[in-house]
Amino acid sequence: MLFRRWDKYRELGILLLRVGIGLMFMYHGWPKIVGGTETWVKLGMAMKFLGVSFAPAFWGFMSAVTEFIGGFLIAIGLLTRPVAMFLSFNMIVAVVLKFSSGAGLGGASQAIEVGIVFLSLILMGPGRYSIDERLLR
Repeated sequence: MLFRRWDKYRELGILLLRVGIGLMFMYHGWPKIVGGTETWVKLGMAMKFLGVSFAPAFWGFMSAVTEFIGGFLIAIGLLTRPVAMFLSFNMIVAVVLKFSSGAGLGGASQAIEVGIVFLSLILMGPGRYSIDERLLR
């Protein structure tokens, strides 16, 4: 009851969450895109832990593009739920990689936390202040 007055800011909170996480994923994704083949292969090797050992450069590039373009789309609220699904998968791969390399929960915690954010966006949707909302009217 004490915090009921904050309910009117719910949509603003979703916007802040989307824009914040989207911009950070763009920030982290861009160096991976411009890092070139060596970076893409290194990223793509993570797929080996899921039984996919072919074309690591392709998978690494796709991961980098998903982070950057996905971050942009999440920030503007376009295709929010499908993009959040792709980014959730990216985080699942990151978690599997961290655990497989022996990093444990401490090493995987950031990917788990961000994965929870994306799963929450899948459930909540993009909110009122999004392109998705405008298109669905």
